[in-house]
Amino acid sequence: MGTILVGTSGYSYLEWVGPVYPEGTAREDFLARYAAMFPTVELNFSYYRMPTAAQLGRLAVEAGPALSFSVKANEALTHRIESAAWKDAARTFAAALEPLLEAGRLKAALLQFPYSFHYEVDSRRYLDALLGELGSLPLAVEFRNHEWYNNRVFDALRARSVAVASLDMPELRGLPPVIDVVTAPVAYIRFHGRNARDWWGSDAAARYDYLYSDEELEAWAGRVRGIASRADTVLVYFNNHRRGQAVRNAETFTAILARSGFASVDAFASVDALSTPVASAPADPQ
Repeated sequence: MGTILVGTSGYSYLEWVGPVYPEGTAREDFLARYAAMFPTVELNFSYYRMPTAAQLGRLAVEAGPALSFSVKANEALTHRIESAAWKDAARTFAAALEPLLEAGRLKAALLQFPYSFHYEVDSRRYLDALLGELGSLPLAVEFRNHEWYNNRVFDALRARSVAVASLDMPELRGLPPVIDVVTAPVAYIRFHGRNARDWWGSDAAARYDYLYSDEELEAWAGRVRGIASRADTVLVYFNNHRRGQAVRNAETFTAILARSGFASVDAFASVDALSTPVASAPADPQ
């Protein structure tokens, strides 16, 4: 049975002061506080701003020795693929991750493609070239368009030891199905929430504004068991970050897995740190 690591997508949200971090916590202390609650974090700021090796090396120090990282690829690699500069961007991104990779703290680099990235010849050729360029990194790919979720793609990713992300999101036409497919030693699961009403035509704060019920999370326990039986590591990240909901759900899911007999769950979250009720606050997405 593979090791299961549960965390959240991002950690540096000002609105988490109160619901997650104690009142008065300075922003520079967010990561250390987070690292005391979860064993892994998915960095999202790297999508908006190309990270640097110095920056990620500094975060590794601030987090302490136990926290592992997944890093979302910069938008230049997934949302601006028509640019002739993508190879330079890929090399810059890979170089930035070197400190985490060398320290054994990098779990995956996530390539999240938009709904507009269709299963077409040019897109498939681009993806193949990008995976080749980033081949030194542990990789996971998230497709937001259902067309990519087919056996031909799964086989191609499996041949390259690249994980295909399993997603929990609204059941809307064109979005991916829920899958249990394992294509690499690392399996990657993202919980985006099921806010169907605000999924299209809204900002990220509204789109991911969702709190999973215990019943919804319990339904995933058996699915994760099956995935963990075929992967060395299972990464689970909650992206429903609004008002600290991701933290509450990640803590609950960790407890559900532990109660279900998952002795391999790597978790040390503090219930006390999550005892403050979730309160509304202006969003500060990372």
